[in-house]
Amino acid sequence: MATAGFALLGHRSLALGLLTAMVKTALNPVFPLPDPLSSLLLDWYDRNARVMPWRIGPAERARGHRPDPYRVWLSEVMLQQTTVAAVTAYFRRFTARWPDVAALAAARDEEVMGEWAGLGYYARARNLLKCARAVVADHGGRFPETRAGLLTLPGIGPYTAAAIAAIAFDEPATVVDGNVERVMARMFQVETPLPAAKPQLVALAETLTPAQRPGDYAQAVMDLGATVCSPRNPACGICPWVSRCKARIAGIAATLPRKSPKPDKPIRHGQVWIGHRDTALLLERRPDKGLLGGMLGFPGDGWDGTVGDAPAHAPWRDIGEIRHTFTHFHLTLRVHVARIDTNPQRGEWVSLPRPSDLPTVMRKAWDLARDHIAG
Repeated sequence: MATAGFALLGHRSLALGLLTAMVKTALNPVFPLPDPLSSLLLDWYDRNARVMPWRIGPAERARGHRPDPYRVWLSEVMLQQTTVAAVTAYFRRFTARWPDVAALAAARDEEVMGEWAGLGYYARARNLLKCARAVVADHGGRFPETRAGLLTLPGIGPYTAAAIAAIAFDEPATVVDGNVERVMARMFQVETPLPAAKPQLVALAETLTPAQRPGDYAQAVMDLGATVCSPRNPACGICPWVSRCKARIAGIAATLPRKSPKPDKPIRHGQVWIGHRDTALLLERRPDKGLLGGMLGFPGDGWDGTVGDAPAHAPWRDIGEIRHTFTHFHLTLRVHVARIDTNPQRGEWVSLPRPSDLPTVMRKAWDLARDHIAG
């Protein structure tokens, strides 16, 4: 009888709890329903996951396949400040040429920098090599399996460590990129402008990160931001979180996240000298630190904090200018060409390079000069 009484009491408590939840839901449309947000999002991801060359999809995971930490790491480094569309071809070339971390660690610096040319932010390529060599030398060719361990590697910061730990090793680490910031700002109606709002958005994202399938969840919330919760025209009607999104309910989803105004980029001016002789060009290896660090480039001056003279006494012709935009400034370069028959004071003779051997700004200069030299 007592047992039956406790059972009845339990049923009554359950009923009361459900009734309370129903009342709160009716009063507040964003009150959590019985299914947690992470479950709703994972169900959506299982049906809508983007296909990417570095990703193991939900169906493959269900069959026991696991993400390759090397491919996860490489893709995350490439994707920093770059789009998926821009990265895909680079990723395929890199993994075809260096299929694992040991192969990349053994590569020559100039080969890797050449393949990286065009992706920008060249410090990432230098750190890529440092990290690969540290994994091989200090960890037997295996990436550490925790966020804390990954943070000990060169060039891996909090975001990349969390992404690798979650996606490759299913550690419940919270991964927050620009897409996730946008989703969190709208879900919780955070009106504080970025970048000041970033700590709050990270904390909110942490409250949603599940213990189960954290790697799939990390990719799911990034996919949601990239394909549904887009910057200008969010497709709220097909969002799995539509009923809980505070910004949508308030009618301001498209206005979030707010951002502090950026200062105008300054304009720098400089010049480059493109010397040629037969089938060779005069190039110099840039210092490891600084703009275009470690890359081949034409001698120049006046735009990167250095001052230098023309590499040789020659009949230099001013053939025009090229323009390029870096992260923090716009650049205008005057381009000069000349045939050099004497020993230059700067640079070294290099057989005509492939376009991919040059960083983008130098490639633009060469594109301008090529017809003048051929003529």
